[in-house]
Amino acid sequence: MRKYKVFIACDTTSIKKIKEIIKNTKNKKLKIGYKFGLEFLNSKNGRKFVSTLKNTVIFGDYKISDIPNTTASTIRAIKDLRYNYITIHTNCGLDALKAAKKVAGKSKLVGVTTLTSLNNKSLKDIGFSGNINKVVLKQAMLASRANLDAIVCSPKEVQMVKKVFKKEIITPGIRMNTKVHDQKRFLTPMQAYKNGSDWLVIGRPITKGNIKKNIKKFIDHLNQ
Repeated sequence: MRKYKVFIACDTTSIKKIKEIIKNTKNKKLKIGYKFGLEFLNSKNGRKFVSTLKNTVIFGDYKISDIPNTTASTIRAIKDLRYNYITIHTNCGLDALKAAKKVAGKSKLVGVTTLTSLNNKSLKDIGFSGNINKVVLKQAMLASRANLDAIVCSPKEVQMVKKVFKKEIITPGIRMNTKVHDQKRFLTPMQAYKNGSDWLVIGRPITKGNIKKNIKKFIDHLNQ
């Protein structure tokens, strides 16, 4: 039986809340990892806490976006935390992606494509002339040229990007009901897995409210 893989988004500055999330989501039916974003990683005790985690799949969601020298320097600065996955924006360009990949070591470098909170109108506002599918496809091709280990994209684009990117695909924008929050391109967990997602990223649908009940509901959804 397939063991589905999920990154739980730990979006808080509370160490107590993070410990609660980890305690109540670990189970034998799923492969669980924990994603720490800028909110937690920039908090007073965030870095220290991450350094204490053992035997846990850790995702450092830094979304690095800068010139080649700075992207590489940033990766070096966080190497002691031994992340399994670290994110970098594909929009920083091929040279910056290659520079970061060169120093990433055992950490898998993950290229972030277009955020799932954006739609075609949002892209137009930023200044992109192409639609989301075209932009994401080019970003995936860039990630492949830079030999990145994984990419992040919307679950709706997985089938498309798999044609040009042959490694791991991680998908946020996962919702089990109509509460979409700030997501604009989303699917249900099973729809995402069927499209070919390797890892799902789920935050509020699991971490808000009763975490144990939410994780059970998630597992039940997969077994339907």
